[in-house]
Amino acid sequence: MSSPSFDDRDGQIWYDGEMLDWRDAKLHVLSHALHYASSVFEGVRVYNGKAFKLTEHSQRLVDSATMLGMAMPYTVEELDAATLKTIEANNIVDGYIRPVAWRGSEMMGVSAQDTKTHVAIATWAWPSYFSPEMRAKGIRLTLSPWKRPAPDTAPVHAKAAGLYMICTMSKHAAEDKGFDDAIFQNWKGQLAEGTGANIFLLMPDGKLHTPTPDCFLNGITRQTVMELAKRRGLEVVEREIEFDELANAQEVFVTGTAAEVTPVGQIDDYSFTPGKVCQMMIEDYDKEVGKTV
Repeated sequence: MSSPSFDDRDGQIWYDGEMLDWRDAKLHVLSHALHYASSVFEGVRVYNGKAFKLTEHSQRLVDSATMLGMAMPYTVEELDAATLKTIEANNIVDGYIRPVAWRGSEMMGVSAQDTKTHVAIATWAWPSYFSPEMRAKGIRLTLSPWKRPAPDTAPVHAKAAGLYMICTMSKHAAEDKGFDDAIFQNWKGQLAEGTGANIFLLMPDGKLHTPTPDCFLNGITRQTVMELAKRRGLEVVEREIEFDELANAQEVFVTGTAAEVTPVGQIDDYSFTPGKVCQMMIEDYDKEVGKTV
């Protein structure tokens, strides 16, 4: 049985300072964001009723809006409070939170100086992004035909809606080929990230290597996993990684709010076996966020 459409569910959504019935949380078809991608968003996980690193996500939402020149009408503290109110209103124990800010319909055209910034926060039950079976054997990725844009061509450090256009295209193409997801190169052809997750490689030197986030988000989950690895005495190296270095990787995993820590079993012709480091990072992350199995 398929899940209900996201516009037709029971619950409440925080919308511009008010709690609305889920089905009443709407915007106009001539909203600037719909036509010109003037929208930023976040993804936050709830574990045992608590939002993990909520303030960091609220801060990034504000920072992303600032990068796009959008006037954010709420402070980080107000966004935190609104999120907690939304979690409580919907009785979420384990789930996902989607805060989003967008330009409204006061102007229609490229210019948007007089538009109002709207903010909404929705949350729903969502225990896992990848199935336990997929996480056990490792997901299968394929190279995207698109590359992450150079840092002087787009606001690459904002979690902006427009930057996800090629993510949807790439994930659809990957699934059409029988893969679970896609992996991006950067504009120079080096290893970058997944469609919604950062990537780590365990190399023969016993260290975790991860691409420098110069053209993509330095993920909050990425930062968390790097700290967890260091607690274990596992050195993490941030550097430019050539794509063919995957041939030397002993273990590979991706990290993200939705993906959490997920092992990779294949990237096109490269195969990997999820091992003790992958398992250790999964267990440490689950413990850090307060996840129950």
